[in-house]
Amino acid sequence: VQLPAWNEALGLPRPWDQQWSLRLQQIMAYETDLLEYEDLFDGNPAIERKVGALKEGARAELAKIDEMGGAIAAVDRGYMKQELVRSNALRLADIESGLTKVIGVNAFTETEPSPLTSGEKSILTVDDMAEQEQIEKLKAWRSDRDQKTVESALADLKSAASEERNIMECSIACAHAGVTTGEWSETLRDVFGEYRAPTGITSMIVTGDAENLQDLRKRVDQVSDKLGERMKMLVGKPGLDGHSNGAEQIAVKAGDAGIEVLYEGIRWTPEELVRNAIEDGAHVIGLSILSGSHVPLVREVVNGLRAKGAGHIPVVVGGIIPESDMLVLRQMG
Repeated sequence: VQLPAWNEALGLPRPWDQQWSLRLQQIMAYETDLLEYEDLFDGNPAIERKVGALKEGARAELAKIDEMGGAIAAVDRGYMKQELVRSNALRLADIESGLTKVIGVNAFTETEPSPLTSGEKSILTVDDMAEQEQIEKLKAWRSDRDQKTVESALADLKSAASEERNIMECSIACAHAGVTTGEWSETLRDVFGEYRAPTGITSMIVTGDAENLQDLRKRVDQVSDKLGERMKMLVGKPGLDGHSNGAEQIAVKAGDAGIEVLYEGIRWTPEELVRNAIEDGAHVIGLSILSGSHVPLVREVVNGLRAKGAGHIPVVVGGIIPESDMLVLRQMG
């Protein structure tokens, strides 16, 4: 059962939020007769036209991908990701212009405070100590296993990967030996390297009304003149958060404004982002975090910059951040 909770965009859903989602589905299933019909829309001419248009568009897209040499070739050249980014950029441009209405965003934005989002426990947060507790459990796990068996299993895994043999049997042996996911993946990373998917941010994509960006572009030019080079912004996605739409659109809009954007996709460690920012000469760092881990991740980035003598680089954070955490982040600098 899929449980997309109503407040999932605010943070981790609470058990009650998940229960609410489940109950709504159960009401639809057991208190209505929806399940007694195979297809309520069968024969509806409007639905038939829409389905026909979707099929036509899908076939045209598949033909284009075939011309590129297939799906793998289209992924490798960045076409698929670029089309996703472009499509989302056009949608956001329509929202910004008012052509597309999104209730609560650009239409009917007046609102009363919600009792569902007020109070200390309105948003589920994870205690910072949870990470340390997990680290201690991992240390205990490693200390209790047979290290020789672990090393032998990892050696077999590396050998199989290097010889391009099936690694399933070796992976199962690693699991029985107590090999951790990190050790398993690091062994494969040593053999195959690390794949970085195309970001879709390969060229400037003008979004919205260009006239609205003229003043901003002038200010970017002025700052760039003072810097003696084009202003650079590193857009980073630290941690395991895979929700990249926000970061991608920030990168697109920053490029539209004349900023040189440094964006290499998702799942970077704070240490890697600090290193990249310094090596690439970023003038500002923009972090997009929607995993709920913004406080510890930002702390690591800010402390890492200061440790490297780069504490002067401004750090801007975006994501789903509760009011209480905003104060904590500002106090970090």
